[in-house]
Amino acid sequence: MVLFAYNIIAFILPISGFGLHQSLIRYGSLANSTLEKNKLFVYVFKKGIVSSFVIIFLIIVTSFFINFQFVNTRFYIILLSFLILPSFLLEIIRAQLRLNYNNKLYSFTEIVQSFLLIVSVLVLSFFFKEVGYAIALLFSPLLTALFFINKLNINFKIKEKLWLSRFSFWKYGFFASLSNVVTQLLFVIDILLIGYLLNSSELVTDYRYISLIPFSLLFLPRVFITTDFVAFTEKINNKKFIKNYIKSYLLLFSIISFLLFFTSWFLAEPILYLFDENFIQYKDVFTILIFGVTGIFILRGLFGNLLSSLGKAHINYYIASIAVLINIVSNYILIPKYSLLGAAITSALLMWLTGIASCILFYYYYKKTTS
Repeated sequence: MVLFAYNIIAFILPISGFGLHQSLIRYGSLANSTLEKNKLFVYVFKKGIVSSFVIIFLIIVTSFFINFQFVNTRFYIILLSFLILPSFLLEIIRAQLRLNYNNKLYSFTEIVQSFLLIVSVLVLSFFFKEVGYAIALLFSPLLTALFFINKLNINFKIKEKLWLSRFSFWKYGFFASLSNVVTQLLFVIDILLIGYLLNSSELVTDYRYISLIPFSLLFLPRVFITTDFVAFTEKINNKKFIKNYIKSYLLLFSIISFLLFFTSWFLAEPILYLFDENFIQYKDVFTILIFGVTGIFILRGLFGNLLSSLGKAHINYYIASIAVLINIVSNYILIPKYSLLGAAITSALLMWLTGIASCILFYYYYKKTTS
């Protein structure tokens, strides 16, 4: 029940503060001085807290209109809805650290949160069972945020007058967050439709295990983009810099993708055997998912973020939304015919198609913006 409630809240977390943390990282990169960055932070801090409480209120009210299968689900959704606030605070603190190029302290926020989560889960779950586990999920980001916010040296009394359009600022963050939510939905749909169309919890479990390694590898482009997003957003209008960055990124991740795919092709059976020998029958599913992931490595991870740095986060949202519709239709056709292989084919094709769409649209808008 706790995990079910947490999965619902985790799905909503990207829009905490109505996505203002996304606006902070993009527009903060374009700020001309540290003072302007700090003003943005104070504005986002104040408005984001209010926005987060609005979202929490809406979740609580909505929960009373839903008849949950398990009695205590509503209680845990209400309790875990408060996770939205500390998660938002931690996100804007991390964004500010990235804007200040303090990547070392940024990495420490990840380490500290993980450490606090482990300790609090062990202790609180032992003494308070399920409620303790839920509280531990709340405490780890809250304590981390409280610890690191003083490291920013922000004067919260400064006037947070924005030097940019408030409408554009809020619009960017909202669509960037919606894009993340819809992208998450792309990965969830396969699982939901396998369970629904094949009526087999065993096949759902099998697909989860088979996709575990391919989807876990997506951290690689995320690491590079997290490190470089501020830098290439600052220089987004510098055609030479962006051209060289794209060439370097494509070369690196094309090599990584080539090695990854052919390693997976030849070693699919021993890799799947590590989970269970019964999974060897799904080696084609595994290989196809790896092929799909290379599409994110080479294209979507790069050009999706370049679109965001260009201020076109809504384009990413439109691409992801269309992909969701295609995903549903394609899975309804392919899963009944090819079982897990059908789901893998759909996912792999969409990973590449969304990457190609991001690439084409980035160059289209970049040419218009910089011409």
